[in-house]
Parts: sequence; C-alpha cells; structure tokens
Amino acid sequence: MCTLAIYYKVAADCPVVIAANRDEFLDRPATDPATLLEHPHVVGGKDLKAGGTWLGINQHGLVAGLLNRRSENGGNPNARSRGQLCLDALRHQSAADAARYASQQRGADYNPFNLLIVSREQAFVAYNRDGSIEVVELTPGLHLLSNLNVNDFECPKISASYAKFARLGDDADFVRDPVARRTDLATRLADHNTQLDSPSGRSNALCLHMDGYGTRSSSMIFMSARSPRIDHFFAPGPPCRTPYSIAAVPRGAALDQTSK
Repeated sequence: MCTLAIYYKVAADCPVVIAANRDEFLDRPATDPATLLEHPHVVGGKDLKAGGTWLGINQHGLVAGLLNRRSENGGNPNARSRGQLCLDALRHQSAADAARYASQQRGADYNPFNLLIVSREQAFVAYNRDGSIEVVELTPGLHLLSNLNVNDFECPKISASYAKFARLGDDADFVRDPVARRTDLATRLADHNTQLDSPSGRSNALCLHMDGYGTRSSSMIFMSARSPRIDHFFAPGPPCRTPYSIAAVPRGAALDQTSK
C-alpha cells in the first residue's frame, strides 16, 4: 500500500506539493525517475515487470500518481497494468483532459485503483472500485490517498498521519520556506509510527519495513507558481535511511539551483 499526500493551493508560491512513499515487493524490478515518453516529455519511475509508472510528470505541468486499492479476491492477474493507465493519463495536456480520459475507461479492465491527476489549475482522483470508474475533483487543501478513498479515516495510515500532515500545512515556515517544507515532509515520510490494519492485522507505518515488502522509494514534487518550474526529489529506498537527491523533471522545468 502506497501513501500520497498532496497540498493543493495551500502555499501561494507552490500550488502543488506532493509527498509520496511507494510500498512494493522488494524483488519487483523498477527504475529511478527517467524519461518515459518523448512526446509529450514525461519523466517518472518505471515498473519493469508490468510497464507504466506509479508517479510521473509531463512537460505540460501535469502530475499523475497511481495507488492500488484493496481487492477482495486478490485481483485479476490478467488485468491491464494500472501503471500503464497512469502513463496514458500523462499523455494529456490538462488535468481535465486526463481525468475525462480516465473516466471513459472500462473499470473491469483493471484491478482496483486510485489515480491522482493534478496540475496548477485543477486536481482530480479517479477511483476504480466495483468495476466502474468515478472521478471526483479535489478542493484546495490537504488530501491523503492510500488504498481507500481520499481522506478516508478508515485507512490506518490516513487516520494515523492526517493530523501530522495538516500541522505541517498550517505552519508558517512550511507555507513560506521551500527548504523547511522539503525537510519537514522528508521527516514525515520517514515516520515508523504503526497501528494495526484491521482487515489484514498487519502493521501499517508510513515508512514500512516487512519481510520481502516495504517502502521501496519516496518522492517529493513541488510545482512552483512560476510556471513551468517543477522541483523533484527522489529517495531510491526507504526515506528513514535513504537521502533524497534532485531527480529528473520534464524539459523546461529544471530546478533553480539557487533553491537547493
């Protein structure tokens, strides 16, 4: 189960702030963020088993993030890759176009998912549940996604961490200081605080360490109000012990080196 936090239009200088941990089987092959498509230019991590991506950015200032939902029967092994749908969303120029595309897909072709689609102007989540896809638009503010609905406190990760992410968003330094923002989010993503997931009985920390499974990588994306600048940081391992470094961004959105 992955976790993604988005601060949408919370900080005036940075209308999109995304902090995400990817939880996955440790032996599933994947790459660090790199070019996935040339036209439009898309960067993101690549799942080498099924293709596609779990989190990507395109040259139009669109971000898409894919989180698997709980599946009662373990899922259909022959379903189309959800990561491919995430990559397909990133072929579009606007969040509205990408959300419309997602809504037109057949939910039965995929295992359950949550798909975040966000730009500086709009933000959406596409839910695939019970074989159908529903798209909801997000309002400005903090939103957390995992394997249930957005901001669903039945999810142990969300119920345990929402208030902590909210306190960051309310802090004046977080709102005005990009360095403090990045440092505070990195600390939050490394949290090992655990409460039991009642359906599975397993521990469920933000930074998860289990036998053969856990937090594989962590990402932070900061979409500046000064379009097209996007700052992207990636930790190729659990954030509790893996430093973040500057990661690839689409053409024209390179990091301002003075902000390091």
